[in-house]
Amino acid sequence: MPKTVLALRHVQFEDLGVFAPALADAGFALTYRDAGDADFLAGDPLAPDLLVVLGGPIGVYEDGTYPFLKAERDFIARRLAARRPTLGLCLGAQLMAAALGKRVFPSGVKEIGFAPVTLTEAGAASPLRHLEGGPVLHWHGDTYELPDGAVHLASTAPCPQQAFSLGPSILALQFHPEADTGPRFERWLIGHAAELATAGIDIPALRRDAAGHGPALARRADALMREWLTQAGLAA
Repeated sequence: MPKTVLALRHVQFEDLGVFAPALADAGFALTYRDAGDADFLAGDPLAPDLLVVLGGPIGVYEDGTYPFLKAERDFIARRLAARRPTLGLCLGAQLMAAALGKRVFPSGVKEIGFAPVTLTEAGAASPLRHLEGGPVLHWHGDTYELPDGAVHLASTAPCPQQAFSLGPSILALQFHPEADTGPRFERWLIGHAAELATAGIDIPALRRDAAGHGPALARRADALMREWLTQAGLAA
């Protein structure tokens, strides 16, 4: 039987991107479930070998507007309580922090664009070491409090909390190493057009940065993912 990865997806274009080949090579069968579909949170949250919670342009705390968020946090909380392998990206990382009982809140800054993260000592000893010195894609306006028992892995000047781990198989990244910054990146620019306009982002410049940084970032992200799968005991 192949190993299973369940990816909870909030918008179609924010998918596993450049992380997908490493998962395929590790023998995973991938299933996406989309917010708004009847089966989004169906089944046992402990059943998949790996759960990935993807990004999206909403706030963890917007239960009144998006009622599914409470059920999603509960789904993730059951998974984390059992210490089952889990990866969160951007909104996914924030949902993990909230599921662990911590506050998620607006940071006061729209951090959108390509910039390096500063790794902590623990981060430099983790699979995130592959990202050191190179820019990654940031795309968020919220941040989170570090969960109890979690290890702080990375920061930026505008946002001190950028990544945490909880043991070898639970990883939360507020930035987007998984983003495919090739031609498919245009979907991000269109899908987030209103947010980019409100934040005053230079879209042609962001497109150029994606083209310039994308190939090297994809290689580093692939190395990160492969090492993390090995560390988490999920490699082929």
